[in-house]
Amino acid sequence: MTKNSFFLFLLISILFTSCIPIKDLVYLQDKNDSGEQAAIVAVESKPYRLQVHDVLSVNIKAIDPKLVSIFNTSDNQSGQTSKTESGLYFDGFTVDDHGNIRMPILGEINVIGYTLEEVRVKIEKKLLEEYFKSEANIFVTVKLAGFRYTINGEVGSTGTKTLFKDNVTILEAVANSGDITTVGNRKEVTIIRQTPTGVQMHDIDLTDVNVMKSPYYYLQPNDYIYVKPLRQKTWGTGQTGIQSIGTIITLLSLATTVYLIIK
Repeated sequence: MTKNSFFLFLLISILFTSCIPIKDLVYLQDKNDSGEQAAIVAVESKPYRLQVHDVLSVNIKAIDPKLVSIFNTSDNQSGQTSKTESGLYFDGFTVDDHGNIRMPILGEINVIGYTLEEVRVKIEKKLLEEYFKSEANIFVTVKLAGFRYTINGEVGSTGTKTLFKDNVTILEAVANSGDITTVGNRKEVTIIRQTPTGVQMHDIDLTDVNVMKSPYYYLQPNDYIYVKPLRQKTWGTGQTGIQSIGTIITLLSLATTVYLIIK
């Protein structure tokens, strides 16, 4: 192999290794190579069980709003709930370190480890047993004060996000954060989840359609998502073929200039 051929081979190798292939950028690919589109059934999300520091929005209604106004916070007496994140934070009920929320008149109610539906039933039962008759038609709603998650790494917008939905998938969370950048590793997205038994950490591949079968496809409140960078980012040779060619030309020009100066 001649010297020129060696340099040409080296330049072509750098060009191809520095480019990011399309298969690393496309979500939900069918990697079975069977030629048939298989039906993918997403794993159903399990009901979330409340943990310390969760914030709940509790609203109590009745035929006569005056009967239940004392049980609601001041901003909810008219039946209107503030939809802003800050409003829900200040008007909601935070689960304390002992697993309790403190409500007007009702006092402390233990909710740690309960689902939202179980808390609703618990509050409704307490109201009917101690304060109202069934004729009052008590109607209780209990929701999380926004679905919070934190995302970091190679995404368009990092930080703690809040969505006003009951269920959020990893793809919805990524889309809400400005999508993963070109140099983000879609094959190794790390999800860190706090559970009553400890912290769980798991990597999922968003380029594989089978990710919808993962128990981590549906997020849980307070999940932390980290998108790792690809090796191309640290190489700095360019994300596309055009960028790589530009980098190579710049390096050749620099080498030629240095050679001429030395000579």
